[in-house]
Amino acid sequence: MMLGFRLVLVSRLAAFAAAGLSWPSAVSAQEFPARTMQAVIGFPAGSGADIMCRYFATKAGELAGQSIVIVNKPGAFGSLSYAQVASAKPDGYTILMAGNALMSASRAFIKTLPFDRKSFVPATSFAETPFIVTVAGSSALQTVPDLITQLKGKPRNRYGTNNPANVAATAYLRSLTGFEAEAVTYKAAADALTDVSNGTLDFMIFDGAFAIGQIRSGKLKALAVTSIYRLPTIPDVPTMQQAGFKDFDFNPWWGVYLPAGTPPAIVEKVGGWFAQVAKMPETAKQLEPMVLVPSVEGPATMNAKLDADGVMWERSLKAAGVEPQ
Repeated sequence: MMLGFRLVLVSRLAAFAAAGLSWPSAVSAQEFPARTMQAVIGFPAGSGADIMCRYFATKAGELAGQSIVIVNKPGAFGSLSYAQVASAKPDGYTILMAGNALMSASRAFIKTLPFDRKSFVPATSFAETPFIVTVAGSSALQTVPDLITQLKGKPRNRYGTNNPANVAATAYLRSLTGFEAEAVTYKAAADALTDVSNGTLDFMIFDGAFAIGQIRSGKLKALAVTSIYRLPTIPDVPTMQQAGFKDFDFNPWWGVYLPAGTPPAIVEKVGGWFAQVAKMPETAKQLEPMVLVPSVEGPATMNAKLDADGVMWERSLKAAGVEPQ
């Protein structure tokens, strides 16, 4: 009788233990979030990207019922932010908000990295960020073809970069036109502004969120936007296609990612909050003055776009002779 009781007890304990193995992830996903979360970005405080991400993180935190705090990790083309999230515990409390350039073609930009795309799982996209081809506000140049003619007629040219997206955009333009120029790398867009506005740099392709204020102030002149649509904030500025560059379509986009291994239920929750913010009417109004457009796509579409972006940008970088740093 005692032996039978023991067998039943052992059997039940074993079943309980086996069931318990799955409880922590189920409970954590069900109770998540139970504390403040961090959203890491590769841009400095006060930048256009920082302002955008803070808006989304604040609104998403309101939906989550817990604060989402922005952590700025600029430098090394944003790779420091990627590295921090890639090494974080996959529990949903550390989020990466990042553009698609480094995520899609990291090895084309930086030789050695402690992460790759497999280090992350996508949750949702939330915004598109058109870039703008700019020169000094005092420049006599009026169009991108004018700029290319000038570049080809000079023995030495210089342009600025501060993130993977404008590295890729400039390489794309160089691969199409064949001009020669030296890249000057800056930690942040603001650091390059003086050199563009005083003519030290021949041109720079800035993200619209940063450039728009400088264009309005007269420090920069916009020659074209890189998206296939004109921007309501600067409706007189043509697209690159309208400027004569057929098929030029460069429209970086932002996504939310979590460390690989994060439970799918948590990924879905996080993606849902940010997607809901992107769909709010007030968000479109908030983003328009910053030359940003809300955009919501799920993980499958994000992965497909990252695949396509990686192929195009790696080809452009190679054609332009841009070596990974």
